[in-house]
Amino acid sequence: MRANEQTWTDERIALLRSHFEAGLSCRQIAADIGVSRNAVIGKLSRLNLTRGRMVGERQGGSRKEAAKGRRPNGSPRLQYQILKAVFASSARAIEQDPINDAHRCSLFELSEQRCRWPISTPGHEDFCFCGDQPVDGMPYCAGHARLAYQRVARR
Repeated sequence: MRANEQTWTDERIALLRSHFEAGLSCRQIAADIGVSRNAVIGKLSRLNLTRGRMVGERQGGSRKEAAKGRRPNGSPRLQYQILKAVFASSARAIEQDPINDAHRCSLFELSEQRCRWPISTPGHEDFCFCGDQPVDGMPYCAGHARLAYQRVARR
């Protein structure tokens, strides 16, 4: 596109408005119009077109349901549930669970089925990883999860 050609023609602005009113996302609008997402966001801002939030929308389920479908492994709720399982379900067993040093492994032997807690200092001759069985959904065994995810006292 040449520098003197106008990016936002009357037709594109009309498309932008109709797509915006239809509830399409900025990404979807950009793909349809043929401009970048940031260009769509900027033009919407300059046209004072905003999607107002409903009073209870922040606590509502629509955003949470979208987040569940988008990133199931990285959602804070899932992380909370995993940590709750580590600390609450068998708190006594985890508190007393010793760290097993018998399964140490090198970087080449490391996999998702092994604890990824580093032992020693990288570059040293004795550097390795724990290698014990990890807690489901976490990178560490129960003993190292206890060290990595400590409870913080709230004031």
